[in-house]
Amino acid sequence: MTRPVGVPEHLPDRLTICLWDFSWYTRAGAGEPYADLDAALDETAARGHTTLRICAAPLLQAGGLGLDDLADALPVEGLGPAPTGGYYGQRTRWYDVPGGFTVPLRTRFFDLLAGAHRRGMSVVLASWEYQQSPAFAADPRWARAIHAVPHATRLDALAAAFARLLDDVHDAGLDDAVAFVELHNEVDFSTTPGVGPDDGDAAVRACAALRAAHPRHRVTVSLGRPPHLAMHELPAGLDVGQCHVYSYGVLDALQRRIDIRASGTDGFPNAALRALQVPGAPSFAEYGRPAAWKLAATVVTDQMLYGYDTIDADRWDTWLYEHYGEHREVMHREIASRVTALARWGAWRGVPTVVGEGWVGYTPLEGTFEEGPVGRSLAEHGMRTAAQEGVWGVVACSNAAPHHPMWSDAAWLRRVNEEFRGS
Repeated sequence: MTRPVGVPEHLPDRLTICLWDFSWYTRAGAGEPYADLDAALDETAARGHTTLRICAAPLLQAGGLGLDDLADALPVEGLGPAPTGGYYGQRTRWYDVPGGFTVPLRTRFFDLLAGAHRRGMSVVLASWEYQQSPAFAADPRWARAIHAVPHATRLDALAAAFARLLDDVHDAGLDDAVAFVELHNEVDFSTTPGVGPDDGDAAVRACAALRAAHPRHRVTVSLGRPPHLAMHELPAGLDVGQCHVYSYGVLDALQRRIDIRASGTDGFPNAALRALQVPGAPSFAEYGRPAAWKLAATVVTDQMLYGYDTIDADRWDTWLYEHYGEHREVMHREIASRVTALARWGAWRGVPTVVGEGWVGYTPLEGTFEEGPVGRSLAEHGMRTAAQEGVWGVVACSNAAPHHPMWSDAAWLRRVNEEFRGS
């Protein structure tokens, strides 16, 4: 096994990543998956994961925005109660946050780092703050404070916040627990500057500033849809190529058919979506919408929330299985070619590469397509390609973490993680 180029000496040759995202604090209520951090860490390590990838909420913790009281005691509400019963997002992934508790986020962050360090694990420190995280708070101040930062300087603000946070990490003796720093998740799908030709040097400038303050740590941003056919367009100055590899294929065909990811569509829901809903599903008007500030704080749309909360998961899965054959070859080819393009770019730039998310896409909470034989085969295909191409870190599946049903497939997770680490 060849050690990937540019990997710090204190970190392993291969990272097997578990996507804890913001759920480690939004799903930390009594009886929830992250209520007991030590138990969640033990389960994660037992499944063969070396690394967690989390929203460290740097702007909340160390952004200098007057939010210290929220960092010490964050009231978690989720997207709020729905008029038809329950709460918005209850049958989605990631947004299924019932809330109703307060979390000492700053204390919990250092408990998490210390717990990972004791187990010989590492943590990717990222932020989802300009994509989702503040929407789950009961208090809108977090969302309003970060969105008051001018768009052009938001990555700079994140770099400055991470610098202050890493000062405290260093003082706590936990530097070795940090795998690398990712200023923000999917800058191309967030309300931050991206890395394209229209975004100037914002990402490179912010990475350089944090690197200068903490040269021990590698710094980057991640991309949700990297330019796989033109990777040379990505700028120099990213210490890690952290790109997400999704091959939506049949899922995209279904999403377009039912128009579930848009907003403001006339005549929504259309007949195709109504045919997939649970019997007696409320109308779009009856379902309502979360508070306006919560929708503004996240990239999710009201149509997606309504669609996923009212979908019949068996009908959804049946449609995907019935049409998968039309997309199978392209999906396999896309995964392999995209992983390969990322790895070759990393070799050219002389930086390690990571697939922090993958492989099919965003499915309903109760759907089993990605957890089933088709989804697992696509994930294994991606992981094996990553191993062959010398990718440093890889996620088994974005849908495999303590807050997802796929977590119960512990044997599969352990097997594929061990295979990747031993490749």
